[in-house]
Amino acid sequence: MENQNYQNHTRMHPLFHYVLSLFVLGTLVTALVYFVRSLSNGENVLLACVVLLAAGSLVILFLLVRSYPLKAQDRAIRAEENLRHFVLTGKLMDSRLTTGQIVALRFASDQELPALSQRAAEESLRSKEIKQAINEWRGDYYRV
Repeated sequence: MENQNYQNHTRMHPLFHYVLSLFVLGTLVTALVYFVRSLSNGENVLLACVVLLAAGSLVILFLLVRSYPLKAQDRAIRAEENLRHFVLTGKLMDSRLTTGQIVALRFASDQELPALSQRAAEESLRSKEIKQAINEWRGDYYRV
């Protein structure tokens, strides 16, 4: 596996991000077209409503299937990084740090973490800025 850095740390799952997203989008567009045609013809309006509701439900499910695991991973990362910071410094992370900042800080090496986390809290750095400030990248190969 290639070493992670700022340029290549994002992960895309082709089956989910490209194939399934196109299928879901195609289903929604087809359902909308069918709904509009049914309304204009006055035929199968109930069926068109059901198909549109099913397609809308599929879109919601598609979005939730991605967001729930990421939220769970964010909680785990928050706990892991707080523990790592405590082991390195004897103190918990600054309470001003947001989850997004802590998720970005996970890429910082042990040497960089204490100073960078303090800087992130004091300067309200965005996660992108935190990642760009990291000199010694620590890969996260388990993020989904």
